[in-house]
Amino acid sequence: MPSKHERTRAIEVDLVVEALARRHGYDFSDYAKASLRRRVAALAVTLGCPTISDLLPRLLHDEAILPTVLSTLSVPVTEMFRDPLVFKAIREHILPVLATYPRLNIWQAGSATGEEAYSLAIMLEEAGLLHKVQIYATDINDAAMAKAEEGILPADQIAKYEDAYRKAGGTRTLAQYFSLGYGFAKLSASLKDHISFAHHNLVSDGVFCEVNMVICRNVLIYFDKSLQDHVLGLFEASLSRGGFLCLGSRENLGGSAAAHHFTPLDRELRLFKKSGEAS
Repeated sequence: MPSKHERTRAIEVDLVVEALARRHGYDFSDYAKASLRRRVAALAVTLGCPTISDLLPRLLHDEAILPTVLSTLSVPVTEMFRDPLVFKAIREHILPVLATYPRLNIWQAGSATGEEAYSLAIMLEEAGLLHKVQIYATDINDAAMAKAEEGILPADQIAKYEDAYRKAGGTRTLAQYFSLGYGFAKLSASLKDHISFAHHNLVSDGVFCEVNMVICRNVLIYFDKSLQDHVLGLFEASLSRGGFLCLGSRENLGGSAAAHHFTPLDRELRLFKKSGEAS
């Protein structure tokens, strides 16, 4: 049985979630409870609030804290060529199929600060496909989106990213896609020209556009089952027939209503292909 402190903490978190939804329109009520409690507690510390309850007046009256709230609760964590074997599998098994299409739209949902979208653009460039691709990189976190649009990364991360790029099957050198200066690496404008960064809320917004591939990795793990099912249905509805879906290593289609629309390409790497009738 939960202790009195735990029950009080749960009530505080519920009130914060309700205030955020009713005041600002961001609904976190179907996020995984344990993870959400930790992040709300971290938010209170970040904003110098002695208790979670002290967040409430600031959520209701201080518009300026909203970027901090969203950046803390939406967990914007990513890196270039994260899980390189996934990128290698996309390069070897999915891109040859996409190469047969005259135009391509790709939706990278939950893009955070954009490293995964840029990694995808590099891979498409090396496959000779970038000229006919539009990547839509979306997130709920406007601060992360602004950073993604800058296309600037710490130079001290490049060696790590170069190693991941090689493991992902990179055919050139990652340095070709950056210009270095003042301790930072600025990504090539030729990559950015094919990426559109946009605000999109997977909880409340509808189909973004019709796409040939959806990549959404390590986002569903923060949602409860009902919200996972909703988002998977959104992805299924967005994908053209024969389109591809890539999830994170701890995510799956499970028993969702969307599951019967997909066949696995690689169960371990969480790559799926849409089959059957279009929505």
